[in-house]
Amino acid sequence: MLEIVAAFLGYAGAAVIAGAYFANQRGRLRSEDWRFPALNLAGSLGVLLSLVAEPNLPSILIEIFWAGISIYGLVRSRRSG
Repeated sequence: MLEIVAAFLGYAGAAVIAGAYFANQRGRLRSEDWRFPALNLAGSLGVLLSLVAEPNLPSILIEIFWAGISIYGLVRSRRSG
């Protein structure tokens, strides 16, 4: 059961990240908008949680960086607006 939940979180997280990026590229979600880093953070946390079932160090590291950059973006957004 853990593997199924982990896989769902990973797929959902990847979809959220890709969706946010696609919306950004289409001009529907600006990178300065707080929702962009929030979606990226949510997506990266989903992928990170999925890695509990099948750890992969490079994937864990990139998701930690992705989450950190997203937190930076949220803080910057909060300070500017």
